[in-house]
Amino acid sequence: MTTRRLRASLFGLAAAGGLVLSLMSCSTTPLGVAEPPAIPGASFVGNKTCQECHANITRVFPTSAHARIYLEGEQRAGQTGCESCHGAGSLHVKGGGGRGKFIVNPGKDPAACLQCHLAQQGEFQLPQHHPVLEKKMNCVQCHDPHGSDIFKRASGLAMARLNENCAGCHREQTRPFVFEHPALREGCVVCHSPHGSINAKMLVQPDLNLCLRCHAQVQGPSVAPGQVYIGNVNHTSFIRMGACWSSGCHTAVHGSNVDVRLRY
Repeated sequence: MTTRRLRASLFGLAAAGGLVLSLMSCSTTPLGVAEPPAIPGASFVGNKTCQECHANITRVFPTSAHARIYLEGEQRAGQTGCESCHGAGSLHVKGGGGRGKFIVNPGKDPAACLQCHLAQQGEFQLPQHHPVLEKKMNCVQCHDPHGSDIFKRASGLAMARLNENCAGCHREQTRPFVFEHPALREGCVVCHSPHGSINAKMLVQPDLNLCLRCHAQVQGPSVAPGQVYIGNVNHTSFIRMGACWSSGCHTAVHGSNVDVRLRY
């Protein structure tokens, strides 16, 4: 019996080790790009050529998730990471560089990003979305494609790290409040889908179910069937009037300077 348990334990440890190794390989294995952005007449020059002018970017780029992306089938194996997103750079180099000159700039055209990020491309097609496809916004306003943290903008205040990306545009909603909505401590994406949603205001849920994900509670034996209490307040009649914020109750959903219950 002891031998069987020992064998089962060893088997479990081996399986767990295999899972860890597989996860590590998924996060460190270079990814291939079969078709980079097309630049007619240009050829590939390799990362070292890019470093001569873009030293500030190439110095931190090895820590980025994008640094593992290379072109497939190129003679310069592992040396075409920059050109996998920006296109072949020979004409850009020959022309003396220049922003957007004979080179693809994903900061102006999201096509290069959406070639790989297909899920986000689909979200941008939803009824409520940030206007990236309309070219009123771009991916690098919220993401740093070259830095170690791709979910952070390239510049900004580290102290405002959590909601910094959203605060750049949505200042009224992210400003300091005397009574803050605790959900903001976890980030705007707790309630909002950042790329697109079928719901108004890009909410992850369309109605009071959004609030009840955090504010729901098990009803005690003294509560009659069909009644809903939140805290010590009977909300049964309130929730029939609509969502918590649209029914005229908790209208200051992001925070309030005068009411702890965020009613105004």
